[in-house]
Amino acid sequence: MSTTNLRRRLHHGDVDGRKNEHVDISSADSLNEPLLGKSNDDNFGSEVYDPRKQDLWDDDMKKEQLHWSFLFSNLITQWAQWLASIIVSSGSIFGRLSPFSSENQINPVYLSPLQEQRLDTLRHRLQISFDGSRIEHQDALRQLWRLAYPAREIPPLKSELWKEMGWQGNDPSTDFRGGGLISLENLIFFARNYPNSFQMLLNKVQGQRSDWEYPFAVAGINVSFMLVQMLDLKSSVPSSKYGIRFLELLGRDENAFDHLYCVAFRLLDAQWLVKRASYMEFNEVLKSTRTQLERELVLDDVLEVKDLPSYTMLDE
Repeated sequence: MSTTNLRRRLHHGDVDGRKNEHVDISSADSLNEPLLGKSNDDNFGSEVYDPRKQDLWDDDMKKEQLHWSFLFSNLITQWAQWLASIIVSSGSIFGRLSPFSSENQINPVYLSPLQEQRLDTLRHRLQISFDGSRIEHQDALRQLWRLAYPAREIPPLKSELWKEMGWQGNDPSTDFRGGGLISLENLIFFARNYPNSFQMLLNKVQGQRSDWEYPFAVAGINVSFMLVQMLDLKSSVPSSKYGIRFLELLGRDENAFDHLYCVAFRLLDAQWLVKRASYMEFNEVLKSTRTQLERELVLDDVLEVKDLPSYTMLDE
């Protein structure tokens, strides 16, 4: 950096009989002046920069930083040791609190050959849609009528009489929709294996009934559909805890799904009476039925459908 020095030179001459003063300005580099120095005439009065003082200041700052770094390092070490001792003594707190802990993870499902065979059979049943043009499906409807009303003549497949069973129209085939043929098979199984409970629900003979009751047959289709969802049967292998528990039941009884259907339908009617429900509340009752079944399925002492607490309501 260069500074400008003003050097005043006086030249005397007779110009008009007067003495003239000339100011001569020249530039020179001054390496002896401090870089940040101020003159004595400067109003700020700053001190002249001294490198030795700056070095002493830097040394003091470094010592203080090292001191605090040492204290902070010791604090971190002690905290880590304390945390490690807690984890070891408590069986890993983080493992318990983490939503991804092993307790919440579902282990891979390994099926026995028997379970795999029965699951394939059940899945095949689920894939069959009801087809009113097929003779075997028509015969299944007639069989259901015969079981429901053994003393009555079987009506045509399109008749107002089907409404008495709880179909919405005079053609039952229009009510199956997503229920499929298995929902009709479930109703037939219910009528064959638990005829007393079947007749009780069909004719609404128990409890104080609503003026606007749920339609029996259509309700049965909804129960089948609810169970398929609850047990995760549409997936390649059920992965929910309820689906996995059902696979255990299926391994002990090839008709586990049909028996569970009967329990669910009977439980739905019991929930209906307790809630004093009416037609518009059917979905709410169906939901509470599912919740109760889920609670019972995961009980430790349930090894087959007959171990479910709600099974005791069924009357053969």
